[in-house]
Amino acid sequence: MENKIEEKKLSKSSKAVKENDKLADLTETLQRLQADFENYKKRAEKERGELAKILACQFIAKLLPVLDTFEIALKNSQDKEKFVEGIKLVYSQFHSLLEGEGLKPIPAAGCRFDPCVHEVMLREHQDKEDGLILEEFQRGYLVGDKVVRTSKVKVNVRQEPCQTDLSSSKNCEANSK
Repeated sequence: MENKIEEKKLSKSSKAVKENDKLADLTETLQRLQADFENYKKRAEKERGELAKILACQFIAKLLPVLDTFEIALKNSQDKEKFVEGIKLVYSQFHSLLEGEGLKPIPAAGCRFDPCVHEVMLREHQDKEDGLILEEFQRGYLVGDKVVRTSKVKVNVRQEPCQTDLSSSKNCEANSK
């Protein structure tokens, strides 16, 4: 009888040892996974930072010819015609570079007001279509479907300005992605 009790005790203690071993293995595996994940997060953050630096360097390299042209224009500042020509060349180069990066102007003058891409600076009452943009004060730009800067505009208002709500549009969902 004592033998059976001892066997049961041994059986229970061997089960407890096996369970403790299994628990220790699982705990160790969990700790390794946690450490691996932390290392992954640090590595991914470092790679993002390096990618941002590479992209900045690439963009700056594209800007250098514009800087060179500015320097040439400034050297010719005594000759007004050459200076103006140089500034026009700088503008053209800079504009082409930004277009190459996907920058597009937002249509404004003569278009309907869209609060997702236009910002009303002034309202004027004329005998024209309500919500028509009369003048663009500052050009707005898009990159893809993202608004980089809204256009600053003057809008026609057929009724009194306090009665017209130009701040809502059904097109906002499409332009604010």
